[in-house]
Amino acid sequence: MTPTTPAARLRALKPDWLNDPKVWRTEILAGLVVALALIPEAISFSIIAGVDPAIGLFASFTMAVTISIVGGRRAMISAATGAVALVIAPMNREHGLGYLIATVILAGVFQIVLGAVGVAKLMRFVPRSVMTGFVNALAVMIFMAQVPEMHDVPWPVYPLIVGGLALMVFFPKVTRVVPAPLVSIVILTVITVAAGIAVPTVGDKGELPSSLPVPGLPDVPFTLDTLTTVAPYALAMALVGLMESLMTARLVDDITDTHSSKTRESIGQGVANIVTGFFGGMGGCAMIGQTMINVKVSGARTRVSTFLAGSFLMVLCIVFGPVVSDIPMAALVAVMVMVAFGTFDWHSVAPKTLKRMPAGEIAVMIITVIVVVATDNLAIGVVVGTVTAMVVFARRVAHLAQVTAVTDPDGTTVVYRVTGELFFASSNDLVGQFDYAGDPDRVVIDLSAAHIWDASSVAALDAIETKYGQRGKSVEITGLNTPSADLHGRLTGELTGSH
Repeated sequence: MTPTTPAARLRALKPDWLNDPKVWRTEILAGLVVALALIPEAISFSIIAGVDPAIGLFASFTMAVTISIVGGRRAMISAATGAVALVIAPMNREHGLGYLIATVILAGVFQIVLGAVGVAKLMRFVPRSVMTGFVNALAVMIFMAQVPEMHDVPWPVYPLIVGGLALMVFFPKVTRVVPAPLVSIVILTVITVAAGIAVPTVGDKGELPSSLPVPGLPDVPFTLDTLTTVAPYALAMALVGLMESLMTARLVDDITDTHSSKTRESIGQGVANIVTGFFGGMGGCAMIGQTMINVKVSGARTRVSTFLAGSFLMVLCIVFGPVVSDIPMAALVAVMVMVAFGTFDWHSVAPKTLKRMPAGEIAVMIITVIVVVATDNLAIGVVVGTVTAMVVFARRVAHLAQVTAVTDPDGTTVVYRVTGELFFASSNDLVGQFDYAGDPDRVVIDLSAAHIWDASSVAALDAIETKYGQRGKSVEITGLNTPSADLHGRLTGELTGSH
């Protein structure tokens, strides 16, 4: 039945969850937990980038709020990240904050352009073994980032971390109404403050901002010289940010069994970075750790949690700054260790799985993990992993091109039947599989069970014809499918010296 009144029509347009108080509770509490976890991370990433903690916190606020509106993946958290901080840190070190802000804005422009031209479609070329390696490397990196917080600290930090982990493991068995990380943070803060235990706190990381960010232009000369200085860093930041965001979006798709628009997410990341730059933030991208807290630990599924994470972050800093400053780092370390444990794909390293998996796939996963952890850069790891996977695939497929020869009973003709995919790796072996000296004068190469993919294959077929031609023998190529015939027709005889 079609709704008749405007109010009824409006209600019909509203998603079901808007009327569900349980969903609202989940989203609000998830946003609060993420905001609490974002504060020390944003401060830490500010330190990596060499800027004031307020700049990382402002970036997290504007990124989360903007992406909740323009992003393509619901419930994914975007904020200031370590990967982006590492890319733009040299810009701040060598040229100052104004240039860093200009880099962030230009990176946003690049992301919008890349999103519009369809860079998100390249994600289909990232194999599952690279995705698994990416996830496992992330888990290792999230854990490694907590190690400094456990090194050279007062002894009460260790029982607090253990207590926090215990709370997060056992509290969900009692109730799931309130997210366990939030309970853990509150209880550990109350214990340390009430008992006067001297341990490192969030306040030790840096001063929290006391007012909202104000929009403005970056303090740089608007010249071609500035553009050439900023552009390489901006492009690197755009690529790293997009790769991390799209990988995280794909991960959330898997966890929630829902689809998301990767093109919208790419453009949304660009918009969020431009907004962040104009508000004096250090830029960012999707945050895997916080997204895992939001989606996997807290069960959030809508844009509300992302919006509230950013909003709560500013409220916590400005209104409850002194209280937030008292949160022991041990409580947040416990949350992040739990996230690392939950993020790691333990099934991928189970002996049963490793026994069944092809060696090449295991190698790709391990290489991805090693490169990410060694370089501290997810983008490099994913590129190296994907290239390795392509090499493994090419090697595997290269052996699939087979040649069988049948000579006519009268001995005047030989038919070579080629089966498989002909491309640069497999066509190299093709030339050596023909008996140029011993074959009769008429040679037929039947390609009805093969496909020509590239110029290397056409060059190989030309080379075979040339070798027979030098011995006065004729070659006829038959059975080409339409795409193969088109490619062969265009290139044959044009590739002299290319094989």
